[in-house]
Amino acid sequence: MDLSAVWDWFRVLYETTGIKLTIFYDAFDRARFLNGFLTSVRLMGVCLVFSVVIGVIGAWIQGSRFRLLRLATQSYIQFFRNTPPLVQLYFFYFALGSYLKVSTGNGLTVPLVSNFTWAAICLSFYAGAFNVEIFRAGIEAVPKETVEAAEGLGYSRLKAYIHIILPLAFRISLPALNNNLVNLVKTTTIAYAIAVPEMLYVANQIWSDESNVPEMMNVLLIIYVALVGILVFVMGRWERAMRVPGYMPS
Repeated sequence: MDLSAVWDWFRVLYETTGIKLTIFYDAFDRARFLNGFLTSVRLMGVCLVFSVVIGVIGAWIQGSRFRLLRLATQSYIQFFRNTPPLVQLYFFYFALGSYLKVSTGNGLTVPLVSNFTWAAICLSFYAGAFNVEIFRAGIEAVPKETVEAAEGLGYSRLKAYIHIILPLAFRISLPALNNNLVNLVKTTTIAYAIAVPEMLYVANQIWSDESNVPEMMNVLLIIYVALVGILVFVMGRWERAMRVPGYMPS
């Protein structure tokens, strides 16, 4: 699909109005901003999935009979909920990352874990800590009679959790989960601090080169509003589709 006419329109827009959107009419800026956008979307997707998985597993562990497991999970929750995500990111990248290095054949020392991976790990654990509490609240909202009925049918604790308790708790938890995942999408911008080439990092490079700060800031605002809007729309549709009469408002 030939979009040269569209790119030329943005060039004319700059020449006539001074609105400098080089990410459209300059091939180099367009390519690096697209790569930044895709990196942001990839980071968001990885963090969304793993934070939910952490939340599901952590909520199950909180009901464990083993006290040490419960204490470990509670310590994890308190650590990640009570410290700023940027500080956590610096801790993972600079403190832990400094010990995870390997030497190449020519004597150079390179990180074993990339900055993108550190950002994904940190943000997944950060949002996962909140998801654990969200799912725990959802589990506690499941009637005890339902749990007792599952046990009476011979379900083990794990099977009852997977097949009966979690599906009901997930439906109940969706509104709160939606809010936390929206917050996670916005928080991915702090990956900029460890030079992950996501949208904010690339936009900073572009406005430093082209001196078009207002234009790039507006572009970032519009894109993030659109991404969050898509997530809210999808989660809202999912919430309505999974609503169970009697467990949440109709």
